[in-house]
Amino acid sequence: MNSAIILAAGISQRMGTLKPLLDWGGQPLVRYEVEQAWNAGADEVIVVLGFRADDVSRQLRGIRCRLMFNPRYQLGRAGSLRIGAKAASRDADRILVQDVDQPRPPAFLRTLYEALGPADDYAVPVRNGKHGHPVVVAGRLREELMHADDAAEGLRGILRAHADRHTEVDAGDLLDLTFNTPEEYEAARSRYFAAAR
Repeated sequence: MNSAIILAAGISQRMGTLKPLLDWGGQPLVRYEVEQAWNAGADEVIVVLGFRADDVSRQLRGIRCRLMFNPRYQLGRAGSLRIGAKAASRDADRILVQDVDQPRPPAFLRTLYEALGPADDYAVPVRNGKHGHPVVVAGRLREELMHADDAAEGLRGILRAHADRHTEVDAGDLLDLTFNTPEEYEAARSRYFAAAR
């Protein structure tokens, strides 16, 4: 069973506008990402909300996903990861963890899901030896995700503890597709949809 957790609780301070609501292919980014997760083979999609949760949840009406709320979203990303992991099915074999500012095409997400072998603890995108996001974590690590802590570097700390049991997926230019400022957003949008043509 494939689970997907989309982390969309942050304030988007450097962007100046809320990232989940940014236009991405004619629809809000968060809605686009939920659709891509389904298209990639997810059996459940969980979206963790925080800042302006009502505004974001309105953009997800009519699309199947489970909305979770992190009331302490301003304290760091690990809290949202804990909430998302707790909401994920205990039967999940693979758990995709994706930040809302990291859109990826469904074919790539499907490759990540499929790359995770029985002996792997996680599958990670890589380019020129550099690891990136999103990642797919083995379902057996769900309990660790449920106890992620920012002081222990959250997801990064968990992955580091399991670095000897992972597989890598060549991400090419997708690894750089993330954005924190309006300029980065415009550049990422141009690149993403140019590649999709």
